[in-house]
This record gives sequence, C-alpha cells and structure tokens, in this order.
Amino acid sequence: MSLHLPAVSGIRACIAAPPSKSYTHRALIAAACADGRSVIHDPLQSEDTEVTITALRQLGAEITVIGTGDLLVEGTGGKFSPSPGCTIECRSSGTSMRMLLSLALLADVPVCLTGSQRMQSRPVAPLVNALNSAGGKIRYLKESGFPPVCVDGEFRGGNMEIDASASSQFLSSALMAAPCGAEKTVITTPGKPASRAYLDITAEVMATFGAPVERDGYRRFSVSPGGYLPAEYTVEGDYSSASYFFAIAAVCSGTVEVTHLNPVSCQGDRVFLSLLAEMGCRVTEGSHSVTVTSDGRLRGITVAMGDAPDIVLTLAAVAPFADGPTTITGIRNLRVKESDRISAVVRIAALGGAVANVSDDTLTITPGKLPGGGTIDPDDDHRTAMSAAVVALKRGDVEILHPECVQKSYPGFWDALRKGGIL
Repeated sequence: MSLHLPAVSGIRACIAAPPSKSYTHRALIAAACADGRSVIHDPLQSEDTEVTITALRQLGAEITVIGTGDLLVEGTGGKFSPSPGCTIECRSSGTSMRMLLSLALLADVPVCLTGSQRMQSRPVAPLVNALNSAGGKIRYLKESGFPPVCVDGEFRGGNMEIDASASSQFLSSALMAAPCGAEKTVITTPGKPASRAYLDITAEVMATFGAPVERDGYRRFSVSPGGYLPAEYTVEGDYSSASYFFAIAAVCSGTVEVTHLNPVSCQGDRVFLSLLAEMGCRVTEGSHSVTVTSDGRLRGITVAMGDAPDIVLTLAAVAPFADGPTTITGIRNLRVKESDRISAVVRIAALGGAVANVSDDTLTITPGKLPGGGTIDPDDDHRTAMSAAVVALKRGDVEILHPECVQKSYPGFWDALRKGGIL
C-alpha cells in the first residue's frame, strides 16, 4: 500500500488534536493501580495504547469501554494477580514495555514481557539494574540488556539510582510503580535525564490520582507508599501529533488552527510552536486552541532538541523549505527509537531536496542541494510517515509507502487531513 498526496498552498484548516498518547498510557496505569473505580475520558485509541490496555487486563485490572470511547477502569489496589505463565506482548510500544517492566513487579507470579524485533533491540538495562537493586529478580531471556525479560521479585522501593540519559521512560516507569511499593522510594539520577518534560507529565498524572511526587528538579524524586486513588480523568490533546499540522501551515503558506489543546500544557513538544515562530510563522494561542499562519518564507534556525526528540522529524520536514540551514543538536538517542530516526531525518530532508549532514550529536539540514521528491519507506515508524506527509503536501511528488503505520499513535491522521480542510 502507498499514498500520494497533492501539493497544496494557501490552506485554511481547522483540526481537532487527538488525545495525548503519553497521558493516556500514564492515566491507564494509575487507574489500574488505584483502589476503586476510575473513568478516563477521551483516551487515545491507537495500537500503542491498546497494548497497554491489553496488558493491564492480563495483570488483573478490569477495563471496559463506555459511551463513545471512554474507559471505565476497576483498579486492583496495586496488587496484580495474572494467570501463571503470563506473557505480555508489547509489540512496538516502547512506552508500554518500559512502564510495564516496573509494574510487573507488583504481580504475585512471574510475568514475561516481549515485543517486536525492533523492540528487542531497544535497551532496558538502566531500568532493570535499578529495579533489581530494589527487590526485583528480573532476567533477560535472550540478549543481556534487552527484551524479552522475565520479571520476578517485588518492588520494595527504598533508595534507587536510575540513569535516564537515554530515556526518561526508565525513571517514569519506576515512579509510577513507587506508590505501590513497600517503602518510601527515593530515586536519584546521575546525569541529565532525556526528554525531561515527560517526567513532568508523569508527576502530573500521579498527583491527579492521589500519589504526589516530591522532587528536586530532575535529580531527585521521592514517592511515599500508599497507592493511588481512583479519579475521573480527561486526557488532553497531543502536541506531538498536532506538530504535523502546524508544520503543514508553515511550508504550504496558510493558516491551520488545532483545537483541543491546552495552551499551558507541560508537554515538551509544545516547544515546536516557538521554533516555528523563530522560523518566521505567526503563532496565536486561544483558550483551547493554537493557530499557526505562514506566508511560506522561513528562516533556518539552530536549536537543541534533546528534551523534545519526537518533533525532530517534524522540524526536519520543515527545514528543507527554509532560507538557510537548520542545525539540530541533542540527537544521539534518536537511533534507538521505533526506527533509526537519524537515518529517517536524512531521508526526510532528501525528499524536500535538502542534505542532512550528521556528526555525533548534531545534524545540519541544508536546503536546495538535491532534486527532491521520490518514494519513502517509513520503516514502520509512524512519525516518519507523518513527517513525510508534510513534505509531500508541499511538493506533490512524494510517494509514502505503508502509510498505515500511523496506527501506532494516530490512526485518524490521514482522515484528519481530509476532514480538517487541508486536502
């Protein structure tokens, strides 16, 4: 299957942002651990969130779809009783794998976690090492340091050190299990965590479900035992997914309003709006929406993206159409995402006629060096496919293979382009 999109310009569109994937995962976990009944309004329905829902059901939580897609969650009080021999298939959901690693220590029988071939090359050692120092007996079933794993033991809590420089999910995972631990959990980090804004999301959701996190910046986190309280929770809109629509406005000369967004959200990918403003776009924030307007004249910028890795590909789709090069630092960890996203940046830039030069932790995209256009295989990476759509709508001579891979985070993406007024 492949997809060709026409070149568009002068667009005027209004699109509702999908619910946040990050918030949905965390709300599901907190609700499953709570002592009582929770309702999650407007959760994201995607392949990744379905992995987490299925896993929590296997662990013993009752999750029922009600109304038009809300979720009723009967929590377990932080004590899981899965069937003996329980194996959780995480597929390609890195968030599910890492979050569930700590959670599985709350089960009364060993739990195995596995995933796709790509998942089996994504590291988990920093988290496993920390959990094993706090009561875990986790062992690798194939290659040391990588899934699949067998999770046994307990989450005792106490003092833990977690190296989150490769992924903040290692730290978020332990934090979310900590309220159900036997002791107060104190976690320190030896260096700067990656994608720090996701730790803010974790702490925000935990507090909403009655389990506050005491913290000293991003270096020390403390969580008392006592579990979670049930809650009625509404998932806010996703800035990562909205970034593609803002990028389309930037390169296709027009105006795009995205609704269902929290203008004061702690989502790190909200920074994409300030990047577009720096490149020459006009950004207007409403009470529940953001509008980006562009005349197509863009400037290249220099920016550090270590705290917002998920929008590097979106920026790479805009950069080929700027006047001057764009330099992005903090990219090293992109090689261990759903695909090798540094390679994906090079291919996205080439679609737009630009050259991406990579050096260690830095890449520079220089416009106008290649003819551009052609075919791209997203390598089963949803963000590569959606970023390619930005280039395709500017040029009109791009073929995107396997566009269905957006099911991972945003199943309605292609329909949103049509219904929102871009196509």
